Amino acid sequence: MVSGLLINMPREIIRYNPNLKELAKKLRKKSTLSEILLWNELKGKKILGFDFDRQRPIDNFIVDFYCKDLKLAIEIDGSSHIGKEKYDFERQKIIESFGVTFLRFSDIDVKMNMEGVLIVIKNWIEEKKGKEDTKNI
Repeated sequence: MVSGLLINMPREIIRYNPNLKELAKKLRKKSTLSEILLWNELKGKKILGFDFDRQRPIDNFIVDFYCKDLKLAIEIDGSSHIGKEKYDFERQKIIESFGVTFLRFSDIDVKMNMEGVLIVIKNWIEEKKGKEDTKNI
């Protein structure tokens, strides 16, 4: 039981390249404004009681935010993603092959429409909760 939400699946450990651990730490120290703003809303289990990590290594990649219990990756697409759309698409497909779902938001949306971003995240969690609950019937 996680904050009133029933997630019966045991946490699956997704392997990652240990060489990325130091890079992830550096990225956490150099967060963009939109990453900081969203992290302030995600940390401390503020979103329906779920624990999120930031700059989390998965396989040979690092995602902006990740919830292990939900297998949910959240990415903020800012200027560093311009011209890297093909790479981002391929990277996302590889990570999704581990059963991870992505939610992507633009840098501008996070800065200008945080409430809308949080609604999308909460709605996704509630939808997943509904699917999990029906599996247990």
